[in-house]
Amino acid sequence: MCGVRGSTPAPGREFARYGGHTSCLALAPAGRAAPTLVLDAGTGIRRVTALLRGEPFEGTVLLSHLHWDHVHGLPFFGAGDRDGARVRLLIPDQGDGERVEDVLARGMSPPHFPIGPDGLRGRWTFAPVTVGRFEADGFEVEAREVPHKGGRTFGYRVTDGSSTVTYVPDHCPTALGPGADGLGELHPAVMELARGADVLAHDAQLLPAELPAEAAFGHAAADYAVGLGRAAGVGRVVLFHHRFDRTDADVDALFRRLAGGAPDVSIAAECSTLDA
Repeated sequence: MCGVRGSTPAPGREFARYGGHTSCLALAPAGRAAPTLVLDAGTGIRRVTALLRGEPFEGTVLLSHLHWDHVHGLPFFGAGDRDGARVRLLIPDQGDGERVEDVLARGMSPPHFPIGPDGLRGRWTFAPVTVGRFEADGFEVEAREVPHKGGRTFGYRVTDGSSTVTYVPDHCPTALGPGADGLGELHPAVMELARGADVLAHDAQLLPAELPAEAAFGHAAADYAVGLGRAAGVGRVVLFHHRFDRTDADVDALFRRLAGGAPDVSIAAECSTLDA
């Protein structure tokens, strides 16, 4: 895991143990050490370069959506922005026919940034993703749309044939109703993505008490993630996309409250490894 925060980076000693970089998860298929699939390009994508031990990145960067905390690391991805790199960048289809490069350039081009996507070195290609299944550098990926405020957002189910990871970093289940426990609906799209997965990395930005004031910004309670994992029969729930002001001590308290039952619960932390 290369970046685990949501909304904005969280520098400082009180966030050092779990990490302050925003969303990024690097996956290597079975039998390979180097990652070939990167999920989201928050500031945590800077950490992917070290995993490649000096080699250029050759693979796919797959974005769940286009909010800042999931794209701001792109121009700082050293292993991708260099000669010899081969990067396929995929984003959810925006439904308006606009080129992916032009969509990205709205936030990555002058006057907001010195270069646009076409200024990245290496061989970059850009394409939209639609709901369904596709291949990505040693993985089979299933994409489904999930509710999240402010732009089309996908969750992904990723498998290399030996293990399966479900990645739903931003998810607003209360948008579809309160559900049986007031934390949001267990709706079919996310259940399809999660069912039977070895690992579910899920939005855990909020606490139940924060939902009335903050769910409208598009996030889930950590308790919902655990309940979803239980209903879907996943092996392990990894609480991800920590709120930017949630200190290490706060996250420790969250873990103590939610751990110890079924499914297994762990906390996403920078530089940690998931062996699914």
